Amino acid sequence: MKLDILAFGAHPDDIELACAGTLMKSIDEGKKVGIVDITRGELGTRGDAVTRTLESAAAAKVMGVDIRENLDLKDGFFENNEETLKKVIAVIRKYQPTIILCNAPYDRHPDHGRAAKLMADAAFLSGLRKIETFIDGVLQEAWRPSYVFNYLQDQYIQPSFLVDVTGYQDRKIEAIKCYKTQFFNPDHNHEPQTYISSPVFLDALKGKGLNFGKQIGVEYAEGFITQKLLGIHSLDAIVKNPT
Repeated sequence: MKLDILAFGAHPDDIELACAGTLMKSIDEGKKVGIVDITRGELGTRGDAVTRTLESAAAAKVMGVDIRENLDLKDGFFENNEETLKKVIAVIRKYQPTIILCNAPYDRHPDHGRAAKLMADAAFLSGLRKIETFIDGVLQEAWRPSYVFNYLQDQYIQPSFLVDVTGYQDRKIEAIKCYKTQFFNPDHNHEPQTYISSPVFLDALKGKGLNFGKQIGVEYAEGFITQKLLGIHSLDAIVKNPT
C-alpha cells in the first residue's frame, strides 16, 4: 500500500497529541495515512508495553488510519545507527510516503529529538539505491519522500506553517483519551501522577491549538516546522488571516 502521509512517533501517543487533527483531516480529504511507532513507550511511569499497544490500536481506530505498526525499538535507548536506520528505511520503502511527519527536533523528552534526527537521516538514505533492504527476501526499491515535516510537541518552537484542523478537536481528544493509563482518568488514580496525567494537561494542549488557530483566523490549528523551502501553486492556497 502506497501512503500519502506516514507519521512516525517515538512513543505511542506522540502523534495523537501533536498531529491527530492533521491526519484525520487528510483522511477525510481522501489521502492514505499510516502511523509507525518507534517504541512501545515501555519506560513510561504509568502503564506498560501491553497496555500501550492496546491503547494505540484503539486510538488508530478512532483516527481511521490505514495502517499502524511498531518498530519495537527500546524506549529511551534506541540509537541512530546502521541497524536502526535500515529498519526505518525498510518501512519508508514499504509504504513510499510522499510526506513524513515526525517528532520535534528538540523537546522535553530526549527520545523526541533523537527520533527526529533518525527520521531525517532515514528519509534521505532511503533514496540511495546502493543501500539494500529486504522484505520477505525481496529487494526493495529506493524511495525518498518529498517532504519531512516535524510536528510540534511540548516545548514551544516557532512553526513554519499551521494547518487548520477546525472541527477535529473532539475526535483528537477522543483518540488521546484512548491512552487511559497515560492521561487523567479516575480509574487510574492509584498510579503515580505524572506531567501528562494532570487534569490540566489536556486543557493546556487545547489552549495551544486555539492559540495557533487564532494566529491564522481559524478556531483550531496544529503547527509544523520544515527544513525545506515550500512552494505553493497560487496565493489562493493561503488561509486568510484577519487583519
